[in-house]
Amino acid sequence: MSNWNDIEFSSKELGHYSRHLSIPEFGMEGQKKLKAAKVLAVGTGGLGAPMLQYLAAAGVGTIGIVDFDKVEASNLHRQVLFGDSDVGRPKVEVAKERLLQNNPYININVHEVRLTSENALDIIKDYDVVADGTDNFPTRYLINDACVMLDKPNVHGSIFQFEGQISVFNYEDEEGNRGPNYRDLFPEPPPPGLVPSCAEAGVLGVLPGIIGSLQASEVIKIITGIGDPLAGQLFLFDAQDFSTRKVKITKNEDNPLTGKNPSITELIDYEAFCGIPSNGEAEEEEASEVPEVSVTEYKSWLDTGEDVQLIDVREPYEAEIAEIGGDLIPLKTVLDHADDISRNKKVVVHCRSGARSADAIKQLQEKHGFDNLYNLKGGILAWSEQIDESIPQY
Repeated sequence: MSNWNDIEFSSKELGHYSRHLSIPEFGMEGQKKLKAAKVLAVGTGGLGAPMLQYLAAAGVGTIGIVDFDKVEASNLHRQVLFGDSDVGRPKVEVAKERLLQNNPYININVHEVRLTSENALDIIKDYDVVADGTDNFPTRYLINDACVMLDKPNVHGSIFQFEGQISVFNYEDEEGNRGPNYRDLFPEPPPPGLVPSCAEAGVLGVLPGIIGSLQASEVIKIITGIGDPLAGQLFLFDAQDFSTRKVKITKNEDNPLTGKNPSITELIDYEAFCGIPSNGEAEEEEASEVPEVSVTEYKSWLDTGEDVQLIDVREPYEAEIAEIGGDLIPLKTVLDHADDISRNKKVVVHCRSGARSADAIKQLQEKHGFDNLYNLKGGILAWSEQIDESIPQY
């Protein structure tokens, strides 16, 4: 951090921070340290939205935001930084507007890109603290490794349905001791598909508000030196029974990044590390493994009166949100309902985006020998974008 002793405030700024200044342990010194600090938030989703609001309101002088997504209607139940009128706009653009409305005395740097092995070090190097609000394993490992290589503390948070967790990784204490990092806790990612995404499993709307706020608190503690950051500990929270506990994290000698015999000395291909093909490879692999039909081609089949069976492998609650017809057979039950699927005509299988329907087709091909199944490419999202805008996206 830059020299906070040289920081000055206008009278209006002092009024904004007056409740901070009245805390004896915080005072003017803590506020100056905040204004001198630079914090990078990766992700403006469920965790990033509340975290950013509190960091901005608290007076962190420079906030960087990394995100390449646009606001979707399904975000709004938990990403309270956004409103209905923002749907379709870049998240970073809306976030900057909202944060500056709350606190016009700070600087916001926008990075409207996907964080990758190619740009992570260049982006992160200019910040003092990184706050990880992402929802996927490749980016979590990327952030961790980049922070370790650049000696930056990493405030990590994650959420799932009713449960949340938070920790501070790679934190250097006053004596110069560096704490554990994410790979000490999770040296390897889980197998692809084992942990469902929030879109698949759901998340209680208030949960990321709780965890994101705790992340903001840890960031502020790191910057100001007030209190003890959650280094070497994993805090677990369950909203269903309001239970909390802390798990101690110790350094792992087999850590491939910071262990006795490190095998990782530079940023790697994190999608491949986590067993996830890149977007282009994934599309090519999916197209080669299961037959596909575009939404426009499927629409033409319907328009010409072709006899086609449509199978919807989403969950019942999803069909209540948006549906384009078809027989509802959730993915987890699809093998048990093979007899309900025709073998004598074209069968189009669909879901929200095309991923689960491709999985369903693979299972039916392997277990029951189907050869007449077509994956609706892009799923209901593509249908809404290209065929019928009245179909809600979620």
